[in-house]
Amino acid sequence: MDFDLSDDQVALQGGARELLDGLASPAQVRVVVDAGGGLDAALWSAMCEQGWPVVAFPEAGGGLGLGLVEIAVLLEAVGGHAAPAPFASTVLALDALGPDDSTGLAARLIDGGIGCVAWSRRDDAVRAEAAGDHWVLTGRPDPTPYAPSATVAVVVAATDDGPGVFAVDLDAVGRPGRESAMDRTRELGWLHFEGTSAARVGGADAVERLVDRGAVAACAEMLGGALRVLDLSVEYAKDRVQFGRPIGSFQAVKHRCADMLVDVEGMRSTTYWAAWCLGADDPEAAIAASTAKVWCADASKRVMASALQVHGGIGFTWEHDLHLFLKRAQLDQMSFGDAAYHRERLAALLRPRVEAGESII
Repeated sequence: MDFDLSDDQVALQGGARELLDGLASPAQVRVVVDAGGGLDAALWSAMCEQGWPVVAFPEAGGGLGLGLVEIAVLLEAVGGHAAPAPFASTVLALDALGPDDSTGLAARLIDGGIGCVAWSRRDDAVRAEAAGDHWVLTGRPDPTPYAPSATVAVVVAATDDGPGVFAVDLDAVGRPGRESAMDRTRELGWLHFEGTSAARVGGADAVERLVDRGAVAACAEMLGGALRVLDLSVEYAKDRVQFGRPIGSFQAVKHRCADMLVDVEGMRSTTYWAAWCLGADDPEAAIAASTAKVWCADASKRVMASALQVHGGIGFTWEHDLHLFLKRAQLDQMSFGDAAYHRERLAALLRPRVEAGESII
């Protein structure tokens, strides 16, 4: 069995790096961050021109008809550049609306609009009530990336019949202001719903699909960030001289870097396995997604902590790029459920097998 990326996926990876190297270099990201952070309009426009938001959207609906592995390839590149663009949130919102969207909101995202996804660990953070031919939302979800600039919000809300997925036209109801946040490479805002009009786009199955895809998207970004931080650490260990020798020659630093590599490769394996399972509608898809989020959330923390140790004092400063990836990773570690949430989810998914005496492997 061949576990490598295909030639087309490698070409996509190269094209993504070329675009981001040109428009999301560390200096260009810092321009956005120093201006208050959040969104690089020129970068987002370039992504849209190349069809990034519709890479996995069906061709019949105006997309390129590729898959979740291709999305993971792009997200890894985005994470590796700490790119200030709403790629993940827009792809997830467009997927939730689907090619048969009856609201007309998917067309706006296809045309370059920005999507955001409001998911909360608390099931009752947002409530939805039927009101004739539409629904109304009440409550406040967790802070939502790119809500301050979004055209469409996809919201998970509780109903009397269980959880559902709803779409809100933010052009019509208004957008929240930008909140101050540690991660300045992305916008963050609080969505407040007070009888806000919404359209229902899916039920409990759609919620699970959104959680699976959101978790894997976060994993792919964490993978890219962790790989970039590993590279930064190795280069610094070669260049930084102490006691007349590069610090990379010291055993303790070698061990740190080796442990980081093991974590990064584990992140790669679980992320791409999960992306493949989701794209192939494999029965193990939900298990794969939660497994990836558990591993990547924990491994990301270890990689970032080791990188700080290798860099020493310079790693804590505003002038070094390391802090951009560390803070971005902290948000990804929590997005669509942290490691503890997905351990509980895995236990619930695997319990029926254990009770039936079946293997869980």
